[in-house]
Amino acid sequence: MSKQKIRVLIVDDSAVVRQTLSEVLSSDPEIEVMATASDPFVAADRIAEEVPDVITLDIEMPRMDGLTFLKKIMSQHPIPVVICSSLAEKGAQSTFRALEYGAVDIVTKPRLGARQFLEDSRITLCEAVKAAAGSRVRILGPSHTVEPKLTADAILPAATRAMAETTEKVVVVGASTGGTEALKTLLETLPADTPGIVIVQHMPELFTRAFANRLDGLCAITVKEAEMNDTVIRGRALIAPGNHHLLLKRSGARYYVEIKEGPLVCRHRPSVDVLFRSAARYAGQNAVGVILTGMGDDGARGMLEMKQAGAKTIAQDEASCVVFGMPKEAIKLGAADKILPLQAIAGAMLNCAR
Repeated sequence: MSKQKIRVLIVDDSAVVRQTLSEVLSSDPEIEVMATASDPFVAADRIAEEVPDVITLDIEMPRMDGLTFLKKIMSQHPIPVVICSSLAEKGAQSTFRALEYGAVDIVTKPRLGARQFLEDSRITLCEAVKAAAGSRVRILGPSHTVEPKLTADAILPAATRAMAETTEKVVVVGASTGGTEALKTLLETLPADTPGIVIVQHMPELFTRAFANRLDGLCAITVKEAEMNDTVIRGRALIAPGNHHLLLKRSGARYYVEIKEGPLVCRHRPSVDVLFRSAARYAGQNAVGVILTGMGDDGARGMLEMKQAGAKTIAQDEASCVVFGMPKEAIKLGAADKILPLQAIAGAMLNCAR
């Protein structure tokens, strides 16, 4: 018996975008485009006829904007929603409000251009829809085709042993679907003298800077989008810039980050596996690894390498995850020392770093 396809409703005021998204999603045998709609009113009529498994939603539309429509969906008939936004930083704040209102993920609209860009966009969009279909839809107020899948070897070859330890501790965190709100919950409880943190959150290019700025205004620690050679220091979290891998490096007793281009690793760029492997190599037992909500297995093997290098490791538990994919895979490999609800991770992380 064949597996039932994920039925998607595309909501966007641009006919070209609707056609492009339809072609991209229909290329995946696990996904079926149920219908398209030019605005939320047409979408509401479609939903009345047949309820989709996932909605892709634009923010800026005539007659009713995407945020208003999203709030109506979540209050009347919660459905997993993926925000499909233009690649523009100026619209990032509206997009983050959508995540607070219950949207599952953000992706950028595929653009006509280089073949590799279109292929990367296809993988990202299809993965986001699949993750949304398996997610726990949460009403929040403000506050499969096997794709070519590279491992971290594509960016950072495996090392036989970690470098000699220093006395300074460092925390590395990986997250994907549902991670924006999970990171907010984690970081806003941390004290100003928290050990340095390096984060990979699967998120489109340009949105990571706005995301870091948003967290910076909410947290006692400083939060910024990572730049090449930024030093990892106490009281600061560095977030990987979208569409770039982020590695932890060390020079003497100083930890710093390196930003690299390269292929998708575990279908992602940035990849959690790449960050975690670099932490295993350059921080060893002085590292603490945390893996949060997200679909797939990015970070699982990297976390196992961290544990084998002597690091302490923590995975988010199933009950508190939006998608229990990445933590589940890390747990299956035996990579997690502790399995904890989201609210308990900050305290455990600080204890491990002492």
